[in-house]
Amino acid sequence: MFDSLRRFIRKWRASRDGGHQLDALLAIADRTAPYPERSEWLIELAHWIRRGHAVEAGAAAAGDNAHHSTPTHTRIRYLLHVLDRNPVWKGNVAGILRALLRESDGLSLLCDAGMPVHSGFFGALFERLEAALIPPAPNRRDLTAIVTLMFSSERDAEWIGALPTDLLIRIHALFDYAADEDEQRDTTPFSLDLLAALHNLTCQISSTGLSQTVRSRLGRADPDERGSAHAHRDRDGHAAHEASDVRVAMEKQPFYRLTRAMLAVETVHQAFVAGGPQEPLLHEVNYLRLLLDECRGATDNVFAHLYRNGVSVDIVFQVERMRMRIVRAEHLLNAWMAQDDPHAGARLTAELVNANHASQSVAHLVRSNFSLLARKVVEYSADTGEHYIARDRAEYLKMLRMAAGGGLVTVVTVCVKFAITGAHFQAMFEGLLAGINYAASFLLMHFLHFSLATKQPAMTAPTLARELDGVGTPAGVDSFVSSVTALMRTQAAAVLGNVLLVFPVCFGVQLLWHALFRANIISPEKAHATLHSFSLWGPTPFYAALTGVLLWSSSLLAGWADNWFVLHRVADALTYNRRLRMTLGAAGAERIARFCRANVARVVGNITLGLMLGLVPAILTAFAFSFEVRHVTLSAGSIGVALGVLGKDALKLPELWWAVAGVGSMAILNVAVSFALAFYMAVKSRDLRRNAVRSLRGAIWQRLFRHPLELVWPAKAARAAR
Repeated sequence: MFDSLRRFIRKWRASRDGGHQLDALLAIADRTAPYPERSEWLIELAHWIRRGHAVEAGAAAAGDNAHHSTPTHTRIRYLLHVLDRNPVWKGNVAGILRALLRESDGLSLLCDAGMPVHSGFFGALFERLEAALIPPAPNRRDLTAIVTLMFSSERDAEWIGALPTDLLIRIHALFDYAADEDEQRDTTPFSLDLLAALHNLTCQISSTGLSQTVRSRLGRADPDERGSAHAHRDRDGHAAHEASDVRVAMEKQPFYRLTRAMLAVETVHQAFVAGGPQEPLLHEVNYLRLLLDECRGATDNVFAHLYRNGVSVDIVFQVERMRMRIVRAEHLLNAWMAQDDPHAGARLTAELVNANHASQSVAHLVRSNFSLLARKVVEYSADTGEHYIARDRAEYLKMLRMAAGGGLVTVVTVCVKFAITGAHFQAMFEGLLAGINYAASFLLMHFLHFSLATKQPAMTAPTLARELDGVGTPAGVDSFVSSVTALMRTQAAAVLGNVLLVFPVCFGVQLLWHALFRANIISPEKAHATLHSFSLWGPTPFYAALTGVLLWSSSLLAGWADNWFVLHRVADALTYNRRLRMTLGAAGAERIARFCRANVARVVGNITLGLMLGLVPAILTAFAFSFEVRHVTLSAGSIGVALGVLGKDALKLPELWWAVAGVGSMAILNVAVSFALAFYMAVKSRDLRRNAVRSLRGAIWQRLFRHPLELVWPAKAARAAR
């Protein structure tokens, strides 16, 4: 069956000239060949168009606008030029193209190409990896499979959408060249395929929109309208009016009216084909456009409801796929109404090729899922992060006091950490104990309203992301820059408050311990090893950056926990729990629900951060590479203990000052890495373009040059107000 194609491939490989390759390819085109052979021929033709060698200058210049064309357009122009000179070849090529549309399932391409199938990330990932390893066979009578094999590059949509008018006219003419009566009788007009695809899509959109998942999140009818409906029913007293109320309520849903509008378009279209006037058809099409626009607005309302009341991946998947179907229906409708415009078909083809490629791209899957995760985490960390930004002098001084309290608690954490490491437990058990120590300290700081400096950036970046919504105006940019400046100032205050308290107190605790018990918290050898491990000349900066990643990861888990709590309405379940109400009373159950709602994110974040700081180094050291936690506050306290053990002679040791420099690098990298990752996620959640991010960065630098002292001390209220 494929002997002629194999002969062609051998002949093509032996040829060096692009024109000779095309001649060899066109010479074996056979409109009567079996479907798989014709499909493979088309795939090879598409490869020549996309990757063919340069054609002869004289032949490529055929056509008035050839000098304005891209290389791909030039090859298509040369192809049409060769076909015009060889009517037999042209008839075979035209017959193959018509047979492809006649014998392949086009609805799969028009309706399903680019539409996600799996709601889970790993299910979609495995599906795309499988498709990459096992591409579709050319004998599948599926237009999506042929398009996948013909256009495998993401750039194909660009040159298809940019095809010039003269080439589009000639390509359309090629499809109709030398068509016999049998072909015309058996071929379904493309307009009917578009209409069938529109019907399919509107049914799918309506089905999803009327499901309980979406319907319950669209909002309820206007109370005044419901009241007037009830009054109307009471006045007449007939059961028929109840059904009428139901119909009125359903008519308010655009998803309910969408399918009926599509049926009306089909009915009027049949009358128009039979010779009816065009005005009713235009009226029905415009009404369908209006309903599609209303459905798009309804999906925005669903997303707004989700972000207020908890995000479910499955629900977001359904609503996002419904939105994609709405956009696809609009594209099909535009192409159907502009059949006389050759560019309409090119735009639709480019959109289908682009969507089909995106549905098979692993990179696109990662980007889309990361954007969804970013939006999910950002929305539920913003309220928490606002707590960590000091915008005036009163809040600034309050942050200093909170940071000092956090440093005081860290003193105990450092001493317990040295006790755990001094016991020389097995590495994994030691990591578990260290994680419990860190988690307990972080929880104590939280409930005492103290602050740990490096925990703030991961929580405050989402707050800044919320302000990104207003950066389209000068006032919004100024507000965003003010928040960034306040954040930098707050971070400096928090780090300063932590370190200035934890270092001298740890130093004093070591001296007091030695005076009372005639012993040191750690041995002199351990003190020297501690200073050496914190040296700037070593892995300290790398470890500090990885610690910043752990700080950022804890904010993800905190955002997930807050979202889960809201999505499943755990607060309501606690408020109305029968046993809690019987034991504590209604007011007590409500207080517990409010307490859990206010603290769930921070408690989960603190516990997970503590356990990660203890266990992740042990796990990575055992299975991957050596890693130790380098946290600025904990390390500053450790240096204080080591200095107390070594005494004033340690001031002459270079390793002490290199360790101090290492702690400085920890302060920068802990904060910078965790904040950068969180802010990157925030930017991705807003789909902000690079130019906008670059302009914001410039605005921040301008503010710092104009008012550098704002980094260390808040401006007066009057200036802040301006």
